[in-house]
Amino acid sequence: MNDLYQRYIDTYRKLNLFPLLKSDDIERFRITHSAETLARLRSAIVASEANGKLIFTGHRGCGKTTLLNELALEVRKRGLFVEFFSIANMVEMSDVNHINILYAIALRLLRRAIRNEVPIPESTRESLKSWFTQTKSVTYTDQLKKETALGGDFFKVFTAKLQKEDSFRQEIKETYERRVSELAQHIDLIAAAIQTATGKEVLVIIDDLDKLDLGVVEPIFRDNINALFSPQIRILFTIPIAVVREPELVEILETQSSILLLSVTKFFTRDASHQPDAQPIEANVARLQSMLEKRIDADLIEPDVLRQMVLLSGGVLRELVRLGQECCRECMLRFELEPEIRDVKIDGEILAAAVRELRKQYARPLGNNLYELLRQTYESFTPPDTGDPKFLELLHGLYVLEYENDDLWYDLHPLVTDLLKRKNLI
Repeated sequence: MNDLYQRYIDTYRKLNLFPLLKSDDIERFRITHSAETLARLRSAIVASEANGKLIFTGHRGCGKTTLLNELALEVRKRGLFVEFFSIANMVEMSDVNHINILYAIALRLLRRAIRNEVPIPESTRESLKSWFTQTKSVTYTDQLKKETALGGDFFKVFTAKLQKEDSFRQEIKETYERRVSELAQHIDLIAAAIQTATGKEVLVIIDDLDKLDLGVVEPIFRDNINALFSPQIRILFTIPIAVVREPELVEILETQSSILLLSVTKFFTRDASHQPDAQPIEANVARLQSMLEKRIDADLIEPDVLRQMVLLSGGVLRELVRLGQECCRECMLRFELEPEIRDVKIDGEILAAAVRELRKQYARPLGNNLYELLRQTYESFTPPDTGDPKFLELLHGLYVLEYENDDLWYDLHPLVTDLLKRKNLI
């Protein structure tokens, strides 16, 4: 295999190391990002009551997971017992509801306590574990007891069932949909056992709820907020940014929780954003460019292309990663089509090919009515109605990006702007 071809494979994989969760990856690839947001989160947790609830939002792919991982490490040092997990690793994403979120919290808390060798009395530990085998169906309960009696990792068995078995999730739902208080009480019992043994209050951080489809996440927070917030412990939930722009939902959330936002990195002020000779905010460009420089060797990419990639991302980390990976794929494609070539570099031509592929991905789901809404948003820096479900879907899908000055304003993703220009709509 051509050595250069292998280097592009390796670069593609380095770009895939996002979010940063492992300590070695954090050490190698971390950039200083959103220090103020991290400080706000830390302060909100420390200042909250022992049963406080926090909502953390922002565009998908803007770095929330990496930031939350750093937050978990910091507040552990401040004396909290922290369990941080992704709902995607616990429940099939299309079937998430308030009941299996609470069930997952209980399962992960007890797992963390046992893995950390928290000195919970054996009788209490076994009682807490046996609760998970209890369902409304005697037959199903007996089946679960037999499965757990066979040995193996108790928590792996139940996590696999929760994630992969429709019948198990349905059984849990039917068991607790009219007994949600029992779920909350069991979480509180586990938390009490942890606090008694360690002297530490409990914080649970649930990531990736922001990646749920709006049709899945809205009923969870609109119709079942009291149940979801009923455990008497601190919980931080991630939710889609579109949810906190829907007036009815945000009113519900603000009455029972604190809402914190991770803003998109802004390259231009609103006044300069659409000006042809606008100069970007260099500190912000440099920060995201350093993320690429840690992953793409300098001899593989032209310096001006590196900067163009950053600006085309719209300030969204995940979009920057997608651009970088698509460029690597285009380079690998050149080697596949022309095996005799020995020198391929990420240049303007490669970037243009990568942009073309990603632009098609944005174009495919769009109907004519959405193009008009995008045009109106571009021209006014805001949609006609921020609560319009169509606009919220565009916000959720990264077609529209939300920025902050003293006020909120909106602009299109640069590749979406390009789409509209190609159609002579702007």
